[in-house]
Amino acid sequence: MSLLQVRDLSVIANNAGRDITLVDRVSFDLAEGEILGLVGESGSGKTMACRGLIRLLPSPNLRVQGGAVRLAGQDLLALDEAGMRAVRGGQLGMIFQNPSSHLDPLMRIGEQIAEGIRLHQGASKKEARQQAIEVLRQVGIPDPQARVDNYPHEFSGGMRQRAMIAVALGCNPQVLIADEPTTALDVTVQAQILRLLLELRDTRGLSIIMITHDLGVVAQTCDSIAVMYAGRLCEHGSKYALLANPQHPYTAGLIDCQPAHSSGHALLRTIAGQPPLLDALPPGCRFNPRCPQVGALCTEVLPEGARVACHYPLGERP
Repeated sequence: MSLLQVRDLSVIANNAGRDITLVDRVSFDLAEGEILGLVGESGSGKTMACRGLIRLLPSPNLRVQGGAVRLAGQDLLALDEAGMRAVRGGQLGMIFQNPSSHLDPLMRIGEQIAEGIRLHQGASKKEARQQAIEVLRQVGIPDPQARVDNYPHEFSGGMRQRAMIAVALGCNPQVLIADEPTTALDVTVQAQILRLLLELRDTRGLSIIMITHDLGVVAQTCDSIAVMYAGRLCEHGSKYALLANPQHPYTAGLIDCQPAHSSGHALLRTIAGQPPLLDALPPGCRFNPRCPQVGALCTEVLPEGARVACHYPLGERP
């Protein structure tokens, strides 16, 4: 049985009285100890889907609609706000994309980690501080007993990312959502952060949702992949099967866009066109204006499918 089950999750924005669907009936499972890569271009709905499942939407004009999110059998969408606060941080943790925006600049790093420990575990101030030091040690912060009293501006970019991971891990959650955890870091620090997440998965049994646009990150870390386009899942499967034999033309396009390891003289491939505006979606398949093998059904009927949402999967001709 899956640890986390997401079924038909939608996120709706209300703009001047008009509803716009930002995330459209997304469904996936996450097993214990699994790392799922949620990939797609910027604006495809990856982060919004994850914010929806933890009910932490960035605007009052946004709402979760329909579906179910079950964590260890408990439907999170049925909880009241107090019940959800107990789950969020305690059983579900999230690493946000920009640590500088989500770490309080006026609070010491140790206080930010200890705050969640005291709230969710009822620990004393002294106990929470000791646990914060231990978590900093686990995420690879040097001299954690001294660093626990530092402010975020005293940390480098890579150390702030580790501190953000420490804040999310303070209460030992079952599921960790990592939103572009290596953005704006140099290649060496990126590799260290990814290695850290793998170590935490192995030592803690964490399940991780990795939000990224980088298929190189996915190939290094993930067990399975879910590909999003214009608010919908278009393909979902194991990493090896999906990267070796993509069925959706959009997935194949993303793979082709990755830099080749050859002589380096060829032009970088791209996917023609631009993603559609969510308030002006094309009829039928949302990818059809950019698809190299569009067929008659593609402009008329929205494709459905648990494995691949495509009328003409690769290998089949329209």
